[in-house]
Amino acid sequence: MTSKYSIDYTVMPQHNRRVLTHHTHDPVEAEEFLMHLLSSGSRIHEIRHDGVTLTPKQSDQMIKVAAERIAGLMVRESLSLDSAATIHRFGFAA
Repeated sequence: MTSKYSIDYTVMPQHNRRVLTHHTHDPVEAEEFLMHLLSSGSRIHEIRHDGVTLTPKQSDQMIKVAAERIAGLMVRESLSLDSAATIHRFGFAA
């Protein structure tokens, strides 16, 4: 049985060429893993859903949501805000 989401990535791409793959059936976990990859500066090569490579628009949307969540968490923590204030003031869900 194939994983619902598969993400191909490279950790420390400046020094490493090895492509790893993260498999999950949970869309929230896939988004959280993308957040981790973005935060660590890893290279994201490809995102697949049910074995089919997502279109650039679809993968960009997943990455955009992950990046917005990271920004929301950073703003929330730095300014000591609650989720409602972060959404109201900055438009980021946190």
